[in-house]
Amino acid sequence: MDGATQKDCWIDVCALTDIWPDTGVCALIQGRQVAVFRMRDGDREHLYALDNHDPFSGANVLSRGLVGNLGERRVVASPIYKQHFDLATGECLEDAQVRLRTWRVRLVDGRVQVSA
Repeated sequence: MDGATQKDCWIDVCALTDIWPDTGVCALIQGRQVAVFRMRDGDREHLYALDNHDPFSGANVLSRGLVGNLGERRVVASPIYKQHFDLATGECLEDAQVRLRTWRVRLVDGRVQVSA
């Protein structure tokens, strides 16, 4: 379906204040685990969402990974084998052939929502 005929379905995940700055949480969206991250850049807040599944270890752990910057890229490092995933694109920095699904995420009235 094209964007004109399909309505977005936004799933309420949690309050923004439920996610500590520069950390992530896990949400179940349509049967899939999604890692949702809240990042601060000075006074600005950024939200990111990508699959929680680490393709290298097979574990659902990325929401517990360490977040930060590698150059200009905001990343999460897997807590298992330490691969870095770009929060905006899902690309693995150590293996460009591996990419996680990213999810659209927004803030509405203080609530974090992910598009299903």
